[in-house]
Amino acid sequence: MATTHDWLTPPEILQALGAFDMDPCASQHQPWRTAATQYTIEDDGLARDWVGRVWCNPPYGPHAEKFLKRMAEHGNGILLIFARTETRAFQEYCWNRADGMLFMAGRIKFRTPGGGAGGPAGAPSVLVAFGCENVTALRRSHIPGYVVELKNQQHCQTEDLFSAT
Repeated sequence: MATTHDWLTPPEILQALGAFDMDPCASQHQPWRTAATQYTIEDDGLARDWVGRVWCNPPYGPHAEKFLKRMAEHGNGILLIFARTETRAFQEYCWNRADGMLFMAGRIKFRTPGGGAGGPAGAPSVLVAFGCENVTALRRSHIPGYVVELKNQQHCQTEDLFSAT
């Protein structure tokens, strides 16, 4: 049984994805920035206006779906969740609304409040991208894993050998 619901995204993942404008789920004990504007549980990120490119590592458990729905509605950002592909929320908001996903190789090691090393995650993780810019960020991140592009709201042009430069 987990002793905290406050699991910090390793800074190397954030660095690989580029700068974010907002994080509605930042930790109160966040030793590195996740976005230009960070809201903690006390600020209630769901009640705030979401602007720009959003990073979201939501609280896992029953509240994750609320953030996943909000990200799908916002349409510009990347969300980190467990790759529970069989759930209704994953079916509705990831497979049917996202533009791409990076199924991460192995299990990431979240950080504990304050930045200390934690053990491996309890399940495989996926980075879910909304908006073409964010699918491109997944591809360019070189985070080990496999990117799946989806054709839901918009078609994101993939860079390949035959693309005009």
